[in-house]
Amino acid sequence: MSKGETFLFTGPELGEKLDAIERLRGEMTKKYGATPEETSFYAGDTPAAEINSFLLNGSLFSDARLILIKNIDVLKKKDDTAALAAYIKSPTDNTTLILISDAASVDRIIENAVTKDYKRIFWELFDNKKPEWVRSYFRREGFSIDSDAVDAILELVENNTDALRRECSRLTLFAGKGRAAPINADEVEKWLSHTRSESAFTLFSAIATGNLSKSIEIVNMLLAGQETPVAIIAGLTWCFKRFRDYCELAERGTLSDFELKKIGVSTAKSKKDYANAVRTFGLDAVGRCIAICAEYDVSTRAGGTIVEHILLHLYLYKLWSLKKR
Repeated sequence: MSKGETFLFTGPELGEKLDAIERLRGEMTKKYGATPEETSFYAGDTPAAEINSFLLNGSLFSDARLILIKNIDVLKKKDDTAALAAYIKSPTDNTTLILISDAASVDRIIENAVTKDYKRIFWELFDNKKPEWVRSYFRREGFSIDSDAVDAILELVENNTDALRRECSRLTLFAGKGRAAPINADEVEKWLSHTRSESAFTLFSAIATGNLSKSIEIVNMLLAGQETPVAIIAGLTWCFKRFRDYCELAERGTLSDFELKKIGVSTAKSKKDYANAVRTFGLDAVGRCIAICAEYDVSTRAGGTIVEHILLHLYLYKLWSLKKR
């Protein structure tokens, strides 16, 4: 028998978080000689009592269990957090529990129950580290890439290393092995715009044109693809903050390519999106758009899956109400 363990992985950086979970999965497979039985729950979706009961009962079919509880930051009721903390202090044998949240912190009762060395916050890469991450990826794969192409990738891809790795991998397939010439920005924009599935960025494009029906369609596709409302709103918040920078330049009359590149807007697609957003919302609505993002970020973290989906649609309606008349 091996004493159970509990890890707490928080923070917005998805790629490194997934890598850490995969390492634990591999360590368990090596330790027990077989892949662990794996189960995932979403806090706020499955009742806390049901999750706790599952934790306390061992497996009849496997020597080891790996249990993931996602959105753990929504677990706030004192009885629920106390029950989970009690389990963490006296875990079931041969069971590894990983508590996961996009937020940087969770309820103090849970956080204090997890041993310090088993807690990790996964922060997003600093902006000045991202270009080198992209360049290093292509270098390892045997490609060179110019600086404008790196900027285009960072502008068109969601702000985490999991999304960056996925899209950079697609780009290497399009470029083809043995290519000598550096990948350029025009190619990046062409390849990503034709191959990317729906994301917070394509959703922002629909919002920027004031197309409510298209926005709802994209949201439904994202939810069907298991994207979380919290992640969707986080991506939109990033877009609206970039839009705020664009509006400040527009108000000063300095929308030159040089100034736009300084705020990370260099591709034709992003310029078009932000120009559309100005026509749809005007220059003075961006602050309210960001405030709505913050409001619904808090709301979606507090509800279960069904409530989150309803709130996300309400969020779109509220943004749509800010359109210029």
